Amino acid sequence: MSPLVRLAQPPDDDAVGELLVRAFVEQYAVKLPEVAVSDARKADLRAVAAKRALATVWVAEFGGRVVGTVASWAPGASGSEAWLPNAVDLRHLAVDASVRGQGVSGRLLDAAEAHARTLGASHVCLHVRRGALGVQRLYAARGYVRTPAGDLDKRPEVFLEAMVLAL
Repeated sequence: MSPLVRLAQPPDDDAVGELLVRAFVEQYAVKLPEVAVSDARKADLRAVAAKRALATVWVAEFGGRVVGTVASWAPGASGSEAWLPNAVDLRHLAVDASVRGQGVSGRLLDAAEAHARTLGASHVCLHVRRGALGVQRLYAARGYVRTPAGDLDKRPEVFLEAMVLAL
């Protein structure tokens, strides 16, 4: 059974925020145990209404339950971290552990990339925490290319490695 992918609505905000916190905390605990997700980062992940004001947020749901999410900022949008002109900034891909491996992330990325094309974007830019090799492989399998020119060095908290997809 394939998930329903749709635009997030205000009633989804709490579920999306908690999904993001769970996914990021769980992922880092298993794959990058040296990473601590700060309270400020958790608050940022939970600020879904504010994100929807600047970006397009999708959810994937099974049986009415939100099991995945992703967000994208249009070219030139406030808060975008895209380093290329006319590029969409993709962020906050998360899938509930109970449905991982069932194609949910692919469906969410399909929606975000299709939306980027409708906006006339030339590229999709994103950042992956240094060391998150599985996440990088997921994006590379879709055609994203590691692009050091777009890296974001926010150390001591985080170093983000850039990837880009040409549309």
